[in-house]
Amino acid sequence: MAETPSKKTLASDAHNPFTAVPIEITVSVGQARPLVRDLVMLGSNAVLTLDKRVDDPVDLFVGDKLIARGTLEEADGDEEGQLVVRLTEILDLGAGL
Repeated sequence: MAETPSKKTLASDAHNPFTAVPIEITVSVGQARPLVRDLVMLGSNAVLTLDKRVDDPVDLFVGDKLIARGTLEEADGDEEGQLVVRLTEILDLGAGL
């Protein structure tokens, strides 16, 4: 019986067509729960308070599946000003996405 290749082997296999498929990751910085009456009153320059603070971790999702957490940072060097996420926790994806 053939041995199943490791995840790293599968991910680095240039002949595996699935490794070239793009995937969308959503980064959630927080949620707000305003009342509808407050929401319809919002206008330009309004402030919507989120349930997280600036230094709190952000959540990374593929679809509705939480896959990781991280911190927001600004890129260095040539990409200064670009927002990036430094991963601090990878959730167990043993059951798949």
